[in-house]
Parts: sequence; C-alpha cells; structure tokens
Amino acid sequence: MFENFIENINNYFQRNIVQYMHELYQYPIKLVPVIVDIAIVLFLVYKLIKASKKTRVWQLLKGIILYVVLTALSSILHLQILNFILTSFLSYGVIALIVIFQPELRRALEQLGTNKLTRFFGIEKDLATKTKEDIYKILIAVNELAKTSTGALIVLERDIKLQDIIDTGVVINSDVSPQLLVNIFVPNTPLHDGAVIISENRIMAAACILPLASDNDISKALGTRHRAALGMSKETDSIVIIVSEESGKVSVAKEGKLIIDIDEDNLRQLLLENINDKDSNIEKFRKKIKK
Repeated sequence: MFENFIENINNYFQRNIVQYMHELYQYPIKLVPVIVDIAIVLFLVYKLIKASKKTRVWQLLKGIILYVVLTALSSILHLQILNFILTSFLSYGVIALIVIFQPELRRALEQLGTNKLTRFFGIEKDLATKTKEDIYKILIAVNELAKTSTGALIVLERDIKLQDIIDTGVVINSDVSPQLLVNIFVPNTPLHDGAVIISENRIMAAACILPLASDNDISKALGTRHRAALGMSKETDSIVIIVSEESGKVSVAKEGKLIIDIDEDNLRQLLLENINDKDSNIEKFRKKIKK
C-alpha cells in the first residue's frame, strides 16, 4: 500500500509538476501566480504550526509524522510484517484524523462565520478600538484598587518607548486584564512594590523602578508613588495613574503635572482623549475639577 502511495506521488509529479515547469519555461509570466500560490501555502502552514503549538494538536501532529517516517523506513528496510501492520492502519487514517481532531475542526468551521478568522490571518481589530477597550479594563482595575485602598502605580506608554524602564522590572507580556492588574498590587506579593508598564496594548512588566521627582517639585505630604509618577511624566510623554495606599484616592500625572483625587469620569476622558496621538492638556482637567 505504501508503494502505491509513493507511485501515485511520482505519477502526479510527472504529469503535473514537470509539465508545469515546462510551461513556465515557455511563458515566464505564469511564474507570478506560482509565487503567490507558494506564499499562501507557506503562510497557512506557518499559521497552522504556530496555532498548533499551543494545543494538543501539536503532539498529535508529531505522532503522525513519526508514524509516516516509521512506515517509510519499514518499507525501505523490507520489514514486511511491521510494514503490513502500519500500512493496514493507513487506510483508516482519514477517519481516525476526523475523530481525533473533531473538536478542533468544529472550532475552525465555527470561526469561519466570526471575526476570529481575522485574528488567524493576523488582521487584528482597529488599534484605537483595542486601546479604548484596554482603557476601560484599566479603569475597572483602578476602581477596585481604590475601594480597598491598595497602592498602585500604572504607567501608560505613548510615543516615547519605555524599554529601559521595562528592563528594571519583571517581564509579564500579557493582555491587559483587570484581574491581573488588581492581583499584581496585592500587598506583600512579589510584584506589588513598583510600577506596572502598559505598552503596545500589553502589560509588559511589573515591579518597575521609576525616576523620582525632586522634593521641590512635589508636596512633602505626598508619598513615593506620587514622586515617581511625577518624575516619570516629566521625563517621558507617558500617563501615570496612582492609587494612594493611605487614602485610596486616584491621581494622574502627565506632562510633569499632577491631578490629585481625580474622579472616574475625568480620568476616563483624559485617557480616551490621548488615544492615537490625540493630545489633551491636563490643565483643563485640573480647572474642571477645581470648579
């Protein structure tokens, strides 16, 4: 049976590939769809391997490859009994694959009618939309932290990259999640002391060390978190959110200025107005809060 399989491949190669190469020699313009065809196939194979590595499919694929290699070796080495056993199961291979991969196949077919298919091809949702969703997640976390007076320091990267600050902490590289943000700042846990850096819609690192503002720049009544937030906002264009451990009040630092006890609506508006390089002067929020 394996010999028949090899013979079929050889016949296909002779009838199609060799003839196709001869046509390409005569009409070079036909090379363009060939390149596109190969590129699409390689892209799909790459995506399949990348997606499979995170699931049990990867282990099954390795098992299938090993099975095919053993079958080929048994034929080459003339191990007739082993070859007979292995090739006997090949006839049921397609049915076996459908049964084994049934959950994965069903999930893939379901995704054909959803926007999850765009993620498979690497077409993510609009950056502004994703950033807006992340802001709401951050606000949920900040509210939870404020209710329990849990000290927190969250830095939102903008145009100026913060890799040097990220390198001072522990790399996480996770999706933005309210639960994760709250959990990071739980007192007496390894990552609670320091700042969280959110970069490129990811929680990149925790327990990061920020540059402190000088004593002349900030009231002595405010603690180290506020000094760090102010220092960070002076040296970069980032926005820093602070939750006070003593009072539970939320503050925000931007452009070297600090708003103490900002409410949720103003904080949300400030963050949303800074999506995709749309800048917002922090002074108008300070005046609005004072009124």
